[in-house]
Amino acid sequence: MNRLRWTDPASYSIQITSWQDQAEKLRFVRSAVFIREQRISEALEWDEYDAVSQHALAINAAGHPIGTARLLPDGHIGRMAVLKHYRGLGIGGALLQKILEEFAKQGLPQAILNAQTSAIKFYEKFGFRVDGDEFMEAGIPHVRMVLPVRSIRM
Repeated sequence: MNRLRWTDPASYSIQITSWQDQAEKLRFVRSAVFIREQRISEALEWDEYDAVSQHALAINAAGHPIGTARLLPDGHIGRMAVLKHYRGLGIGGALLQKILEEFAKQGLPQAILNAQTSAIKFYEKFGFRVDGDEFMEAGIPHVRMVLPVRSIRM
């Protein structure tokens, strides 16, 4: 199977959606990445915030879900996931950019996320900075990262 490239805009699209409209596709990506690949328990993965959050959903040209992220009403960003086969193609960056565009519309003072320590450099490219000490979440090392709204590039 050929790998899709970020430079080909027809390869995938990203939409902002709700859990109510696209739960099956959002659940598919997060189950593959967090539950099966990273071995996070289902009890930790699914929470009450899905229903009240905005979700970015990446869909490939065949209509299959390949990535997701969510934005909570308080400005927290989380559940960023791209299927393994599609990593390294810019999809994660495009998802984050789409979520940041939605964040900017809300007028909140700063974006906040808990990043896996292996993803710190990815988020730093978007202007996020580490804000605090490393901690464990779902058995994986994380750090809190923040991005002031004035730093968001559209």
